[in-house]
Amino acid sequence: MAVRPLEDRILIKPVEAETMTASGIYLPESAKEKPMKGKVVAMGPGKLLDNGERVKPGVKKGDTVVYGKYSGTEVEIKNVNHLIMRESELLGVIEG
Repeated sequence: MAVRPLEDRILIKPVEAETMTASGIYLPESAKEKPMKGKVVAMGPGKLLDNGERVKPGVKKGDTVVYGKYSGTEVEIKNVNHLIMRESELLGVIEG
């Protein structure tokens, strides 16, 4: 099953939260924070403007992006959790 987002929506696979602190302490499930970054898996064709033109997305497949803690809608694809959100909900792209 493949998912093709519509309009300016983007499909993101969240990056798993760290299981150990920098000092070597293992974190229990309840102490882990919800991930706020992930990899772009797919994106729609872009936002449709009133004049009929499309604005190409500012991100591409494979980019690592940062988003708000409660952004997007969670969906499960092939037993893997993903998020679908509008490009405007993204906070930035991690480069380097």
